[in-house]
Amino acid sequence: MKILLIEDNATIAKQIVEFLSGQHWQVDYARDGEQGIALALNDIFDVILLDLNLPDVDGLDVCEAIKQQAQVVPPILMLTARGSFEDKSAGFHRGADDYLTKPFDLRELALRCQALARRSELHQSQTIDVGELTLDLSNKTACRQGQPLQLTSIGFQLLALLAKSYPQPVSRALIIHTLWADEPPDSDALKSHIYSLRKSLDKPFSSAMLKTVMNLGYRLEVSSDADS
Repeated sequence: MKILLIEDNATIAKQIVEFLSGQHWQVDYARDGEQGIALALNDIFDVILLDLNLPDVDGLDVCEAIKQQAQVVPPILMLTARGSFEDKSAGFHRGADDYLTKPFDLRELALRCQALARRSELHQSQTIDVGELTLDLSNKTACRQGQPLQLTSIGFQLLALLAKSYPQPVSRALIIHTLWADEPPDSDALKSHIYSLRKSLDKPFSSAMLKTVMNLGYRLEVSSDADS
């Protein structure tokens, strides 16, 4: 999973980042509300962990801004010492999906993240459209310009990851972790799968959708992106 933590307390933030990273999740970290909003609007996260007592912007305002402006709206779990019913009610009314009062058990935090991510997936469309590309997540099939693409299981997983992240690039490290978790293959394996995906996705068509992002990874591009 990919988590965004917005927390100004460095000690608490370090504990959370280290624990969730130990679950082999990717954790991005923002120290204040403005930075948190910027990260949330420029990337896709499975869950956002949001402290309410931030130094620059009230956490409730941060929550509302993310819910209203994010391209893919993530579930938000509020972390706060404000434990009254009134505080929780205000949080839920401003868009929070769950609420955890400090201090909390990090194991419970991880369980809540998993539950929120699963709940979010249930409400997501099983079809993704990126330009002339369409993916059916339920049937694990893809087509471009209406033509079915011949993809391996890993090829479909790779294409789905890129499509879910579009228009943002996906790093090689995240691709490798998503595809192979704790058992990454040799360094040439990803190159081989990228080559095979290009053959299916791009070779039969007049323009290439799969682009290499230098020193980072890969992204999907449609013709309107290249023209803009």
